[in-house]
Amino acid sequence: MDQADFVHMVRMSEHASADNSRAYRRSVAAFAALGYAWVLGCMALAVCILLWVVPQLLQGRFRFAMLWALLGAGGLLWVSLRALWVRFDEPEGVEITALDAPDLFEALARIRRKIKGPPIHKVTLTDEFNASIQQLPRYGLLGGAVNHLSIGLPLLMALDRPRFLAVLAHEYGHLRGDHGRFAAWIYRTRLSWMRLNHSLADDEGPVAAATQLFMRWYFPRFSAKTFALARQDEYEADRIAGKLLGRDVTAAALAEIEIRGAWLQAEFWGNHWCAAAGNPLPVGPYRGMRRALAKAPDAAFANDALRQALKRLSNLDDTHPGLRDRIEALDATPTLPDWSRGNALALLGPDAKRWVAHFDKQWCRDNASEWKQHHAWLGRVRARAEALGASTAQSSAADLVELARLKRHLDPHADVRALYELALQRSPEYPAALRGLVPCLPEGDREGKLQLLHRLWETGSSDRYWAARTALAELETPRLGLDHDAAAFKQWRKRLERAQESEERAWEELSGTSFFSQIVRHDLSSFELAELQSELARCAPLARCWLVRKNLREYPQRRAYLVFVELPGMDDESRYHLCRALERNLSLPGPALVLWAGESPTLQQIERSAFEPIYSR
Repeated sequence: MDQADFVHMVRMSEHASADNSRAYRRSVAAFAALGYAWVLGCMALAVCILLWVVPQLLQGRFRFAMLWALLGAGGLLWVSLRALWVRFDEPEGVEITALDAPDLFEALARIRRKIKGPPIHKVTLTDEFNASIQQLPRYGLLGGAVNHLSIGLPLLMALDRPRFLAVLAHEYGHLRGDHGRFAAWIYRTRLSWMRLNHSLADDEGPVAAATQLFMRWYFPRFSAKTFALARQDEYEADRIAGKLLGRDVTAAALAEIEIRGAWLQAEFWGNHWCAAAGNPLPVGPYRGMRRALAKAPDAAFANDALRQALKRLSNLDDTHPGLRDRIEALDATPTLPDWSRGNALALLGPDAKRWVAHFDKQWCRDNASEWKQHHAWLGRVRARAEALGASTAQSSAADLVELARLKRHLDPHADVRALYELALQRSPEYPAALRGLVPCLPEGDREGKLQLLHRLWETGSSDRYWAARTALAELETPRLGLDHDAAAFKQWRKRLERAQESEERAWEELSGTSFFSQIVRHDLSSFELAELQSELARCAPLARCWLVRKNLREYPQRRAYLVFVELPGMDDESRYHLCRALERNLSLPGPALVLWAGESPTLQQIERSAFEPIYSR
């Protein structure tokens, strides 16, 4: 099933759901039953063949064809049993009980009573900035369910109690009432088919080939047909959270999670790894994260992060709707929220610090090797910075900008303003120096920032989109003693629209054309490559990585890249989110599209066309 057909089927399902929700759910149930019928039919056929062949063999009526029939029936029976009894790993994390966190379990009990939901069988505490509830099949397609709630410690640090309870209500809302049970059954079935599809991918033989043929036909259609149901379920879970905790509280929680999550990815983790410069042994992040999340995010960063989140459309890559659609469905206004006052760690009981220490210790243990490598890398960064710093009197603008970047690698708070100003003395319109100097200016120097951004825009460089985003974020941020500049805001908004159109054309070239057309070997210097390899080493699921440069007609001088990664042992949804995170965070001198080795592109295509790997674990 190609992408166009998948999109068409999803849209048809959405229309069917909107026209007649009851009829749509019946059609989904019927299509799910088709998968069960195929499995049970294969099992029945295998049993019938065995009942016919085995007695004849026992009576001595041997035929060569009977042996093939016996082998085929055995293979068919084995595949059917695997389909009916797909095993799932439980979510990772540390199990907590009502004895550990009585307030948390009391809150869960209240939510359960109000929505008439099923019991939570297991609650685990994780190190992720997330919360999720999973209803895992106990017996594969045969039925039964175990409800697992996973709660991220960073989320407890970031949100106050009402907003965190709104998150819990949303997650529990997935299991509410009859509609919730039906959606959860479809989710379990979808999960079972996904796991079966992956488990059969490497099987060989005629029975496996026939099974794979059916799966290639059935699974994408099942995913497309149930997509509208999964998205409806997200809206319904939001509605339940709004009903229990208040629409404004729920909307504020959604916005704050989006902004603080973006901040953790863009600022916190990079700054934490910088600590390896002076510490050969790993330092746990969660104690520092708790202090950092107690503060309000930078206002300009928050405005920009919210604008980017609200701009993202609900698409077919994820059943979760976009932030704007979710907030508007709650009849709330998508605006910058007041920040949480305090956190929800008290729900873990009086000994919450114990969990912070536990996850710090676990993180240090899990990242000891990567931290050691990063410490060594930062030693090379320091040596390079010292070499560049020894000759600043003769340095070019490019060398000065590189020195400023290296100093920030070693110390995120290093004062590098003088380096950027010196670079601009030597090359007044050097884009990288203009861009680097903007965040070095004081918060109140709006005029200075806008002048630099205007100069950056006039250079015509590929930084125009960043310049317009940054200018709008600054103009939207209230500053003491500064009035709103409506004319400048209008000008930069028009500029952003122009830059956005150009960026979309460039991204379409990068992502919409054949993966292996217009590519050449990567052009990273040895120092840039070592920096990238150091970051890849911190991505635990990654086994191998390939990097190629993609030539773009929209920006002929832009360095744009395709990154291919091999991620064994992960499901496609987890791979998707990891690839999007890598796109945001890898230190590449240009935009990158990250793709995993799967059905498109396949591992064989990557190995054949993407040159040699740049990283292997």
